[in-house]
Amino acid sequence: MITILAVGADAFAIAEAAAPDPAVEVLVSRDAEEALEKLARNRRIDAVLITEAVDIAGLAREIREEDPGAPPLYAPASSGSAPGVRALAAGSPEELLGALLRALSGET
Repeated sequence: MITILAVGADAFAIAEAAAPDPAVEVLVSRDAEEALEKLARNRRIDAVLITEAVDIAGLAREIREEDPGAPPLYAPASSGSAPGVRALAAGSPEELLGALLRALSGET
């Protein structure tokens, strides 16, 4: 089972895209505060996917300050770069989820 924390307005669409796959669980957070709470409560999160509607650099900084051992952070490449955040070249929620799953499995 791969567990992803999706943060931002598109988080629910990411969860919907993952619904047919029983090997993927997507937890949803609307903002930084909720994301930090879920990270603190759930140590089995494999990756954090930050959607475009969130201050990516600010959220990444907050996560690293709260939990230096947090899972890897990902965001759409179209949202710009931020330190410590890996860019995913994808557009739709389905493409974004697919790109993230490939990145986690080591595929390019």
